[in-house]
Amino acid sequence: MLPNLRGLVGLSLAALLGLATAQTFTDCDPTTKECPEEAALGMKYNFDFTQESNGSTWNVEAGNANYQKDGVLLPINAKKQAPTLVSQFTIMFGRVEVHMKAARGKGIVSSIVLLSKDRDEIDWELIGGNETHVQSNYFGKGNETLFDRAFWHPLNKPMDEFHNYTLLWTAKQLDFFVDTEKVRTLMYEDALGGKNYPQTPMTVKLGVWAGGDPDNSKGVIEWAGGETNYDNVPFHMYVKSAEIEDFTTGAKAYKYGDLTGSWESIQSIPGNSTQRLLLLDIKPPPAPTISDKFNALPSSSKIAIYGGAGGAAFVRAAACLISCCRKRRQGAREAKAFRAKQEAMDREDEAYQIELKAAGISPDALGPSGMTAQEFASGGVVKSPGLDRSMDPPMPTVPAAYQGAGASIKSPTGSLRPGAAAYGDAAR
Repeated sequence: MLPNLRGLVGLSLAALLGLATAQTFTDCDPTTKECPEEAALGMKYNFDFTQESNGSTWNVEAGNANYQKDGVLLPINAKKQAPTLVSQFTIMFGRVEVHMKAARGKGIVSSIVLLSKDRDEIDWELIGGNETHVQSNYFGKGNETLFDRAFWHPLNKPMDEFHNYTLLWTAKQLDFFVDTEKVRTLMYEDALGGKNYPQTPMTVKLGVWAGGDPDNSKGVIEWAGGETNYDNVPFHMYVKSAEIEDFTTGAKAYKYGDLTGSWESIQSIPGNSTQRLLLLDIKPPPAPTISDKFNALPSSSKIAIYGGAGGAAFVRAAACLISCCRKRRQGAREAKAFRAKQEAMDREDEAYQIELKAAGISPDALGPSGMTAQEFASGGVVKSPGLDRSMDPPMPTVPAAYQGAGASIKSPTGSLRPGAAAYGDAAR
């Protein structure tokens, strides 16, 4: 039996607590401690779920998602499955329009949920055993003590046809639309003077779950339309598209400025969000080159770098100078040794010439081995006073036959030996 608003109010507090707890879990409550900033959508975008979604934009949790021509299929095939598309971005006030076909089945709940870190929540929920109504709901800071949040709205064939479920959310009011018709308005001041009004950055969740699971509380099972029979699986929910607009355009991320959880405390960080870059296929700027980094430095830093580079150049020049000086000193030592050796040889030669002159021999008239030209031609052994120099073996005389052949005699230092002309060019 479909629970109406009064019926819902009549449910036990324990049942309502169970339902609220199931829907409002948070991993970091910014009303009790500082939490990391949250990625923003920062624009308007139409997500077409007839095509596979970018995994960096939507995550699939607690089950599988199958993309088909009618949209993404979220199936429950077994107990504990609750396939859900979870946005990897948040919006801070905006419009969410989802085209969806709910799952049929006792105790099965198809839902569109906006959920924040501090447990603000906005819901569309369709009960699988109720084919004539859809429920709208909201929470503020996880407050589950108010019993007038849930409204039921007439709807025809929600399990057989796609319907348009839209939320228009601002700081002033929250409007619910079904197939472009406004069915509900929640004013800020009507939600416990604004304290219970959803007003913080929201993640979008599209999914199906078994409210009638036997492990759930009695109140939740009753609200979901009764206990789920898993012998009747599969239970299928379809989402064709979701057009989402973040009213805080140009935001890169959102951050809670304090622990109040009020919309005035939310800080918008400007810039291109990761999702904007992904969805619009905007390529990030190339990494700056060394030249770019240098040009971006202030003048004082450049001067310091120039000074450092000049110092390095000075060190290199000094090292080169030291090396050159060392090599120059080494070369000077080698040159000095060479000159000493040359001078010793000159002294020895000078002493030799003095010795020749003392023996009555002119050094200028000497041939090889100290012989005169006449002695060299005769081929004999020469003995000079005070000297005992000889050729061993003695140079042969030139045969007369070679002389007649026109052979010329040149100094042994020439290219021909005596008589070599008889061998043609072989001796050359």
